[in-house]
Amino acid sequence: MSLSQEEVKHIAELARLELTDQELEKYGGQLSAVLDYIDQLKEVDVEGVAPTAQVTGLENIWREDEIKSWPQHLVEAALSDAPAKEGRFIKVKRVIE
Repeated sequence: MSLSQEEVKHIAELARLELTDQELEKYGGQLSAVLDYIDQLKEVDVEGVAPTAQVTGLENIWREDEIKSWPQHLVEAALSDAPAKEGRFIKVKRVIE
């Protein structure tokens, strides 16, 4: 599936990427190759194959959160390098999306 230059530009805009003409050509070719591969995968007969998201058998292992108190001298040492503090907390800039 070959993407047009306009389609690649549109995808780049959606991804908020500012690409040069050279990058548009390079990445457009790579994206087209990925889409060609996906088209190949669509041709594989998967009738009777159960959907799966994980094939290695690994599972997440969760643990309970434990509150551990630090000795006061370690707390003071950690806070001493902070550029801004508020009480016993490090003050950071607000993250705005």
